[in-house]
Amino acid sequence: MIAPVAVAMAVGLLGWAYKALKPPPSRICGSPGGPQVTSPRVKLSDGRHLAYREFGCPKEEARYKIIVCHGYGSSKDLTLPVPQELVEELRIYFLFFDRAGYGESDPYPSRSVKSEAYDIQELADKLQIGSKFYVIGISMGAYPVWSCLKYIPNRLLGASLVVPFVHYWWPCFPANLSREALGKLPLSDQWTFRVAHYTPWLIYWWMTQKWFPSLSITSGNMAVFSRSDLEILKRMSEVPSPGQEKIQQQGEYESLHRDMIAGYGNWEFDPLDIRNPFPNNEGSVHIWQGYEDRIIPFKLNRYLSEKLPWIHYHEVSDAGHLLIFERNLCEAVVRALLLS
Repeated sequence: MIAPVAVAMAVGLLGWAYKALKPPPSRICGSPGGPQVTSPRVKLSDGRHLAYREFGCPKEEARYKIIVCHGYGSSKDLTLPVPQELVEELRIYFLFFDRAGYGESDPYPSRSVKSEAYDIQELADKLQIGSKFYVIGISMGAYPVWSCLKYIPNRLLGASLVVPFVHYWWPCFPANLSREALGKLPLSDQWTFRVAHYTPWLIYWWMTQKWFPSLSITSGNMAVFSRSDLEILKRMSEVPSPGQEKIQQQGEYESLHRDMIAGYGNWEFDPLDIRNPFPNNEGSVHIWQGYEDRIIPFKLNRYLSEKLPWIHYHEVSDAGHLLIFERNLCEAVVRALLLS
């Protein structure tokens, strides 16, 4: 009797493990039974669709054109407090888009750091916004901007990385510095990033299991926000952004989890390998970092800017992770990018 029972238990355990590790099928927008397509989209050369939102001056009349890359757990529907007076004064056109798997943009199983840059390039071409443009990447949305600086610098007029994502396993960081920075994060976040980096095939199980806490920002741990962040969150809760229900509608794995897998995977390049895309000062690159940011350690972005002197580094002493949602700082980010 022992052998059959052992076999049955082993089969049951394997079945449970397979179910726990395997993400559910994605619910692709426009597919039978999937969410409806409600936003304008472009079709890429590989057949995928990217959803987008335009804001500001009409592109035909705009002097400046900016593509905005949203962060983790966000979408094209994020609302930046860009003063309307500034938009009209400088005649700015903003192009927001859902990155692969988010909102109404199709999932991409082969999503990578590199693919993000070429998605941006093709989106710009499909919408005919011009041969060159500006990019702003917010938080996790900054790794697509690093990708643009590496793979399509000839398409850029300028770039701004706001509270940008950092990879704790980039070779450019001294081991003691990255270890110290990672160690200051909540233990649950440390383990989440290790899982995403070392065992990405476990990320769905890790993010959905109930035995251990996973990522603080998705589990409601408000301790990861600074005092200024909490004030901003309170204001934002009074006027909720539209489209929040669409962010993960095609599946948490296709949006959030693949974002972490791509970001914390092994990159084909190191940020310090990137050459100055504007050697004649015909454009500029900026990093904006809150000193009180508890999600992105300021020391790592400060280190990068010291090693890449062509990057304009702005460290805001009393700001946290949500600094771009402060009206005066949002205006400063845009003005520095366009007029520096």
